[in-house]
Amino acid sequence: MGAFKDIFELKKYLNEYSKYLGLNPDEIIDNFNEYMFEKTSKIPLEKIEKAAKDTMEIEANDTRIASPYTKSAPKSKTAEFIITLIIVAILAILAVIWSIKQITIGNTTTNILDYFTK
Repeated sequence: MGAFKDIFELKKYLNEYSKYLGLNPDEIIDNFNEYMFEKTSKIPLEKIEKAAKDTMEIEANDTRIASPYTKSAPKSKTAEFIITLIIVAILAILAVIWSIKQITIGNTTTNILDYFTK
């Protein structure tokens, strides 16, 4: 079960696989639901309450700012941003140097202008 993102993805996989094997998908899903109910209903209520309390304490102590729709705060990407900024600056400098070099190679632009003005 740990290989799947959530229980619904696992149920979808079981449904498709049971169809592939020629089994009754509804019966397979019902058996899976019973198995999961038996497995999860055996957890003591105290353990569930303790886990909920621990989660609330962790969330209360978390000072990071995040959207209420996400479980964790966004990770800082300043290093990636700085590297990208440096690369863009270097490329801009190289483009300026290349364009200046193209204009001034052998002073072809000034020679052509001098030719037309004479």
